[in-house]
Amino acid sequence: MRQAVVGMLAHVDAGKTTLVEAMLFEAGAIRKRGRVDHGDAHLDTDAMERERGITIFSKQTSLDYDDVHLMILDAPGHVDFSAEAERTLQALDYAVLVVGANDGVQGHTETLWDLLARYEVPTIIFINKLDLAGTDAEALLTELQGRLDAACLDGQDLLGGGAACEDAAATDEDALDEYLEGGGLILSTLRRLVRERKVFPCFSGSALRGEGVAAFLDGLAALVDDRTWPQEFAARVYKVSRSPRGERLAWLKVTGGALRAKMLLDGVDGGEVWTEKVDQVRIYDADAFQTVSEVSAGRVCTVTGLSHVVPGSALGAEPAGEPPVLAPVLSYQVLPGDHDVHAVVHALRELADEDPMLAVSWEEHLQEIHIQLMGSVQREVVQQLLLDRYGLGVGFGPGGILYKETVTASVEGIGHFEPLRHYAEAHLLLEPLPRGAGVQVGTRCSEDDLDRNWQRLILTHVLEREHRGVLTGSPLTDVRITLLGGRAHAKHTEGGDFRQATYRAIREGLMQAKAQGTCELLEPWYRFRLVVPAEKVGRALADLQRMSAVFDPPAMEGDTAFIAGTAPASEMQEYALEVNGYSGGRGRLALEYAGYQPCHNAQEVIEAVGYDPESDVPNTPDSVFCSHGAGYTVKWHEVPEHAHVSIDPARLRPWREADAAFFSSGA
Repeated sequence: MRQAVVGMLAHVDAGKTTLVEAMLFEAGAIRKRGRVDHGDAHLDTDAMERERGITIFSKQTSLDYDDVHLMILDAPGHVDFSAEAERTLQALDYAVLVVGANDGVQGHTETLWDLLARYEVPTIIFINKLDLAGTDAEALLTELQGRLDAACLDGQDLLGGGAACEDAAATDEDALDEYLEGGGLILSTLRRLVRERKVFPCFSGSALRGEGVAAFLDGLAALVDDRTWPQEFAARVYKVSRSPRGERLAWLKVTGGALRAKMLLDGVDGGEVWTEKVDQVRIYDADAFQTVSEVSAGRVCTVTGLSHVVPGSALGAEPAGEPPVLAPVLSYQVLPGDHDVHAVVHALRELADEDPMLAVSWEEHLQEIHIQLMGSVQREVVQQLLLDRYGLGVGFGPGGILYKETVTASVEGIGHFEPLRHYAEAHLLLEPLPRGAGVQVGTRCSEDDLDRNWQRLILTHVLEREHRGVLTGSPLTDVRITLLGGRAHAKHTEGGDFRQATYRAIREGLMQAKAQGTCELLEPWYRFRLVVPAEKVGRALADLQRMSAVFDPPAMEGDTAFIAGTAPASEMQEYALEVNGYSGGRGRLALEYAGYQPCHNAQEVIEAVGYDPESDVPNTPDSVFCSHGAGYTVKWHEVPEHAHVSIDPARLRPWREADAAFFSSGA
């Protein structure tokens, strides 16, 4: 039997979960079709999901149809939970992108489309809600071809040997030869074109009424291709959660060999090698599960007993995955109220174990708890989880923009740590990287100068924590940090000494960059799509210019104007309310995360924050040297004069591929 893991993706309210319900009913997997708005959909089992009518947590189910076993992963549709949707993509063989005929292609639809391209997931489209008045399947297909890909083709016409076959053949040389010779394309060719993302079949109907669902399932089952998996065990974790009994659950896709209960797995966590035993192996269907002894390659399952894995962890022969694209743009202070601060931090860190993007931090100098979130809906969900799961009724301070910092030119940083009976020195080169690259490390230090084990330790220390910038204390990003040289002492150096030297080297380098004017503050930008009545377009354009937005000229359709572009998230946060007000409720604003760019009002933000990097004692840029048996502090700007290691100027050249020894990266 052919099989595939199929992810269901959509903009919120496109009817994705309703489509899953209709598919399960059509395939005979459930006897009664529930409804999201009635709170009895098969996969909306969480109370918060039933109350809000949206998918918050990705869920799993399965069905058999036309001799194909389909494992369905229903991913969240709301933009605040798009990070979980992105994590799900790495487990998929195919994706079904649901587009509501009443809304068409939304900003979040385009974001999902870009992510599907990044992770190279073959995609089939279902145009939903065609039962609503004024909807037009042909017009929607034209919009998909214009805004997503010209190879979005009518699926039924394609499988029926119609005119769409000619368009499909034009995407591939071998397929074109086949079409010219025989006047059509055989099924195996269509499957290959879909698998290679050269063609995107589109089906349409109404999931709520069950219209078009059978034809869609016929097409989906026909287009699923056979796949051969490696014999060596491999798997990727795409989700971590906790059961109602508090068990830590790791959700994974087996990509090679087989996973068995009581199997020993090895991995690396923060440079530490671990070995753990798989306890139970479970196959979930919504909240119900059955325990199995083995799961073969190509299937998804859930295991207990693994405490080290996180979403994205690669097991066995599975290669390391890509760092995520989507990231929170807001930082909130958590107000513990009368609750013990340590209990709140512990609970939040358990939640961050399931969603690493929360990035829980205790700000020692402020005596405050901070977390990172995608938006207000996620904040409300976290607040409810803390109350339901831990009995903690906490509040949140006003959300602030999560800024980041980088460098615009190369700079050398030196860190020295030599109190009595300790010794370590590290020289690091900090170089700018393209936006979204995160922090990358490498070395061009000779093993004759510094032992390989010490070098590995330094690079581990670079990546083990989030480093603060020196403009506002925001996280450092988009920087390549290369080890140039260092020194250890045969008798006095301990592992922790290089941690101190590494941290100080990064901070000293950033202080040098600040003095040279090559530190840069970054802020999150949104991709926006604004729809307003034609008579309000002047007001909209004036607002966008005031907000430092970058946008295309308005596109007019009748008495409606469409404006698309990008703008700083700090300026766009409350703008949807303004749009609703000045347009008399006829305007709409759709926002999507578009990455980090230089801050449009950097000096204003820096002055408002008032961060003093030299007063941030836990992140000091100064070094410690030793004289006459006593350690003494040397200010950062004097460290180069006291350093014990001299670096060959040739090592300060820009990074190149030959320098990639021990290379690793993190976003």
